[in-house]
Amino acid sequence: MLNSVAPFFIVDDLGVTLAFYQSKLGFEVLYQGGGEGTGEDYFAIVGRDRVMLMLKAITPEVHPQPNHSRHEWARWDAYISTDDPDSLYAEFVGREVAVHRELANTSDGLRAFEIKDNSGYVLCFGRPADK
Repeated sequence: MLNSVAPFFIVDDLGVTLAFYQSKLGFEVLYQGGGEGTGEDYFAIVGRDRVMLMLKAITPEVHPQPNHSRHEWARWDAYISTDDPDSLYAEFVGREVAVHRELANTSDGLRAFEIKDNSGYVLCFGRPADK
């Protein structure tokens, strides 16, 4: 039985990204490290409920490459299943998260919305529309 998956996102600035996920999306930092002895951590895991994301700043030359920047048909970098997208949407709007696509019943058969994080990754939050 599979229980979860944790996408791995390359970011430019780990501190700024952690602040976004904590303050805007309500995630907690589950782990932060990698910079032992240097004072500059470059890896972190954030989580909320049963969802985790891994974040890593590689080098100044390696930047985020969201799927949509590679091809318009690859809209999402992660789909996050939620029982109540309407409540989550209201929470995020209340936290002034910039919405990429408004909450709607989509042509994909979902009740969903999309946000774009501070690195440009698109996260879709939704559930099957027929529930």
